[in-house]
Amino acid sequence: MEEAGFKFTVMVPDADESFPEDMPVAEVAVYLAEQKSAVFRNHPIPGNRIIITADSIVILDNQILGKPKSAEDAKFMLSMIAGKQHQVITGVCLLSQNSTLSFSCKTMVEVNAMSEEEIDYYIKWYQPFDKAGSYGIQEWLGLCKISSIEGSYTNVMGLPMEQLYHELMTMI
Repeated sequence: MEEAGFKFTVMVPDADESFPEDMPVAEVAVYLAEQKSAVFRNHPIPGNRIIITADSIVILDNQILGKPKSAEDAKFMLSMIAGKQHQVITGVCLLSQNSTLSFSCKTMVEVNAMSEEEIDYYIKWYQPFDKAGSYGIQEWLGLCKISSIEGSYTNVMGLPMEQLYHELMTMI
């Protein structure tokens, strides 16, 4: 955000990240971003400030791969995406004094096959426990194992900056 010219403050809302079981997986990211923004809806938003909330999910075979709960969970997820293509969807909610705007961004990511040793190395040295799908594209896995992406790189990092910038300019 700073490199895009924005001044901002980071606040981490205490929001419920559960979602209805029957919700289509493509709608979950926006739903979660809107749930996070709900924490701020009952508070006055000063002046021209805009609250941005977001959530990213990884989808493989219509199944959401969330944040791993353990090293074993991360290993399982990384084994699942290795050698396959998956989708990353980030939902974003923009909340201002006068309006609310939600959108999502989708990116297809193809990961090369990985050995058990490579997966163990990644988990040991990069601790991907706060990342959907157990990986960060900006780290070793992205540098060495992602063979292609179709769509926004920044979306896979967790915030689709090019689309966010465009939407923010419509609100200012």
